[in-house]
Amino acid sequence: MAHPRTFRFGVQLSSASSGGDWAAKAKRAEDLGYSSLFLPDHFGPQLAPVPAMMAAADATTDLRVGCLVFDNDYKHPVVLAKEVATIDVLSGGRVELGIGAGWMNADYEQSGIPHDPAGVRIDRMEEGIAVLKGLFADGPFSFRGKHYEISELDGQPVPVQRPHPPLLVGGGGKRVLSIAGREADIVGINPSIVSGNVDAAAARSGAADETDRKLEWVRAAAGDRYADLELNMLIFAAVLTDDPAGTKAQMAPLFGLEARDIDDYPHAWIGTIESICEDLQRWRERWDVSYLVVQGDAMETMAPVVATLAGS
Repeated sequence: MAHPRTFRFGVQLSSASSGGDWAAKAKRAEDLGYSSLFLPDHFGPQLAPVPAMMAAADATTDLRVGCLVFDNDYKHPVVLAKEVATIDVLSGGRVELGIGAGWMNADYEQSGIPHDPAGVRIDRMEEGIAVLKGLFADGPFSFRGKHYEISELDGQPVPVQRPHPPLLVGGGGKRVLSIAGREADIVGINPSIVSGNVDAAAARSGAADETDRKLEWVRAAAGDRYADLELNMLIFAAVLTDDPAGTKAQMAPLFGLEARDIDDYPHAWIGTIESICEDLQRWRERWDVSYLVVQGDAMETMAPVVATLAGS
C-alpha cells in the first residue's frame, strides 16, 4: 500500500537538566502534537540516545522515539539491534530506528574511533543494516561480510513492530540515498556534509535544485517501492517573522546562497505561520516530503504549524 504522505512532525532534543526536566520536555512535545522525539548521536554535551529514548517513551503515551541517527561506527549492530528491540518492547512499539554511516570529524578525532574513508563507512553501514534486519527477523541469523560475521544468533527480544521498527536512513549523497531507497522505510533527505563539518558547502547542498537531484536518486533506487516510502527532512532554522524577505536576506549568506534561493530552501522555515504552512504544502507537492523534524529551540514556536498540518 502506498504511503499516504500526510504531514507528521518530530522534534530533535538533546539535553536536560534532570530526569524530571527530560520527562517534561517529552510530555510537552506529545501535548503539542509532535509525532516523535529524536536525539542526535554525538559525543558532545548531549544525553546518550538509548537511555534517553527509553526515558522519553516512559514519560509519554503515544510519542515515538528514535535517534537521528545512530552512527553505525559507534555501536556494533548486534548490540544496537538488542537495545532497539528492547526499547520497542518496553515502549509498546514506538521506536523509529535511524542509522547512518557517520560524518562528524570531531567525534572521531576526540574518541579515537577510526575515521575510515566514506566508502568504507558506507559499506559497513550497508552491512549493518543487513545485520539489524536479520536479527529482527524470526529464528537464528547468520551473516558473513567484510565487516561483520554473525553465526546462528537468534535476535532477542523480538520487537513489537514487525518485521522491524521503521528504518530511517538519511543522507545527501547518491550512494547513501540509493541505499535508503532500497532498504529504508523512511528516507531522510539531508545536506551532504562532505568535509565532516557543518559549513557553507553543506548548507548549499540543501538547496532546492540539489534536493531535486536527491529525490531522483531515491526514486531510481526505490523503483516500485517508492510509493511506500515516507520522506523526511531535518529543519535547521525555523524563524517566525512578519518580514520574511528581510530575514531571508540576512540569513542567505549563512547558507552560501542568494536571498532569492532561500525562498525554496526546504531546510529553513522563515515567515508567518500561514506562509510557512503554504511553503510546506508546496514543498510536499514538489518533493513528497511529509515527515518534518524541527530543532528543540523551535518546538514551541512551530507548534501552530504542527497543529495546522499534522495528519493532513
